[in-house]
Amino acid sequence: MQFSRTRQLRTTKRLTGDRKGDHYPFSLQFYQLPPTENISLTEFETFAIERLKLLKSVENFGVSYLKGSLEYNAKLESELRKLKFVCLAPNDEIDDKVYDIRRKDHISHFILRLAYCQSEDLRRWFIQQEMDLFKFRFNLLPKEKVQEFLRFNDLEYVAISGEEKDLLQHDLMNSTFGLSTAKLEDCEFYKVPFQAALDLVRPRKVFLSKGFAFIPHKDIVTLILNDFRTRLSKALALSARSLPVVQSDERLQPLLSHLSHSYIGQDFSSQRNTGKISLDQIDALSSKSFPLCMRQLHKSLREHHHLRHGGRMQYGLFLKGIGLTLEQALQFWKLEFTKGKVDSEKFDKTYSYSIRHNYGKEGKRTDYTPYSCMKIILSNPPSQGDYHGCPFRHSDPELLKQKLQSFKVSSTGINQILDLVKGMHFQLACQKYFELTHNVDDCGFSLNHPNQYFAESQKLLTGGRDVKKEQTPMESSQANPPSQVTSSLSSSTNVTSTQSEEMEDLEQILSEY
Repeated sequence: MQFSRTRQLRTTKRLTGDRKGDHYPFSLQFYQLPPTENISLTEFETFAIERLKLLKSVENFGVSYLKGSLEYNAKLESELRKLKFVCLAPNDEIDDKVYDIRRKDHISHFILRLAYCQSEDLRRWFIQQEMDLFKFRFNLLPKEKVQEFLRFNDLEYVAISGEEKDLLQHDLMNSTFGLSTAKLEDCEFYKVPFQAALDLVRPRKVFLSKGFAFIPHKDIVTLILNDFRTRLSKALALSARSLPVVQSDERLQPLLSHLSHSYIGQDFSSQRNTGKISLDQIDALSSKSFPLCMRQLHKSLREHHHLRHGGRMQYGLFLKGIGLTLEQALQFWKLEFTKGKVDSEKFDKTYSYSIRHNYGKEGKRTDYTPYSCMKIILSNPPSQGDYHGCPFRHSDPELLKQKLQSFKVSSTGINQILDLVKGMHFQLACQKYFELTHNVDDCGFSLNHPNQYFAESQKLLTGGRDVKKEQTPMESSQANPPSQVTSSLSSSTNVTSTQSEEMEDLEQILSEY
């Protein structure tokens, strides 16, 4: 993709007639050729965020439902249509609508490649979600389109003729589970070199003859997925090498840096919730409505009367998001720290500034937003003596098991959570923790933010009513009008004077999606 200042290159070229079909003849792609057209930064951001939403949904549905089941397929198809990522062209006609959807799919994939090539964990996650999405789309292809798709992508999977199928009928039926004579007529078989089908040859699922494996249509997707994964893995490695060149563009660097751990859900800034809770409610709320990461921080603060900087930032911004005013926050932290080794004077000199800074009253006056799950999982891992981070990501499995037992989670529930953790589904593990501690079978939302966890918990426990604040005389006498924060999608095009300011502005933008 090019971002040129010249008038000639800035003109968007529209494809017409057969040229549309040449670019995107199918509803799925191997993403072999990168896009070369010009797009605006606004479109760049929009495409990236919407594809990220789609991949998050793919991950969530893959754990919540059996992959390939009717319910899984219905949920994923609904999400694809909602985000305008799938459109099967009837009668091979590719009109403007179909072309725009396929173009968006193509460009958004390559944008996220740049964002998710930066570490092994990010690459692994991206490959898995893209493979699941590809498999779902491949299964939507009509039979007559499958062979065209394979040829278009230079794959060696050729469907055998009817004569060859009749000749091998006995062997094909014996080697294919559940295949009857009636079903054999409708089943396509593909003849491929056996080296390309070792995953199917090893468990003896296919018929071998003269160095070729004969694979039924339902299993050919296994080979295609292997090919897709190999190509995508190599492409991500190449993208990682060229990343420094891309990041040298000051317009793209902050966006790519934050996309991989950005929050794309509801805005949980304090303006909507300021003053909704009192200090007396925090202990009770921590045991009922705090996610495990915040419950752990609160418990440690009460026990040790101190938290290190990472913990104060993570927990302090969470409390800000659920409704603590600046005056309440100063009172809360001071009361707790002065129970330990910090006296009142030291607190005022050392700690009060950072609390005021979080509320936008010091420094650059940036009104910071609470950390999302992805930010907690991927940035600033805890070291010895720290209590911040994500317990599902950063805790030893045995310690996590003990922690869950201390919070009265059942043995069956603990095993379910540990299975999700083992599969690196940390947010889904937290979602399962929500369901177990709130005694619901399906929480009905996709968890992406600690403050979302709190809001959903309160909805469930109070029947949708807001938390009723129990005011103290001190709090009722205080007036704390919240400052107004405004941001828009286009604000990232106005590059500020320092890199840190760019990153903070972009976080504000992404938090609204």
